[in-house]
Amino acid sequence: MEKKHIIEAVKQAKAAKKKGNFIQTIDLIANLKEIDVSKEDKIEEFVKLPKGRAKPAKVCAFIGPELKDQASEVCDEVILSDNFSKWSNKRKCKKLARNCDFFIAQANIMPQVAKTFGKYLGVLGKMPNPKAGQIVPPKTNLKPLVEKLKNSVRVTVKKAPVVFCGVGNEKMSDDDIAENAIKVLNRLKSKLPRKKHNIGSVLIKTTMGKPIKIGEKSGK
Repeated sequence: MEKKHIIEAVKQAKAAKKKGNFIQTIDLIANLKEIDVSKEDKIEEFVKLPKGRAKPAKVCAFIGPELKDQASEVCDEVILSDNFSKWSNKRKCKKLARNCDFFIAQANIMPQVAKTFGKYLGVLGKMPNPKAGQIVPPKTNLKPLVEKLKNSVRVTVKKAPVVFCGVGNEKMSDDDIAENAIKVLNRLKSKLPRKKHNIGSVLIKTTMGKPIKIGEKSGK
């Protein structure tokens, strides 16, 4: 898939968007083909976007006293293990799970994290994931990990043969959005059994706009 075709689709999507009083996200939709998601291995990838997200991801850290100072400097939300007992309110936990994009956990308190927050994070697919480096030792430098997560998106193929994720916002340049889309598509292709042959139609859309098929000429 050529970059120029993605850029053209981005231009069309921006032109076709409905007006809103907020900065709209640019979403990438990839429909897969010749793949049975009930039989194939599930895909869960964390892709760092080279040009950044629509807005930086919010990162929450579940940590012990060893990482308190570090986490307070770089994370959006910090919850000390000593304070887990204060998180018995379901509504409070659900709000936390919705409001933060990624969760980091100190490895030695993971059982406590799972017990207190597991059922709220698990249903949203937000439990700290070792694949993304989100489970950390008590002595570690959090800054590189948090910076990476703030510019990353989660790409999944689980229940349906489709990928849907944000690759920028309407204020970003068409070229930067295309770069992000290419990064996601390349990672996706690398994980599919028949690589690019498993990818059918790919579309670009704004939050309030219609999907534009990449490679389809305007007016068709």
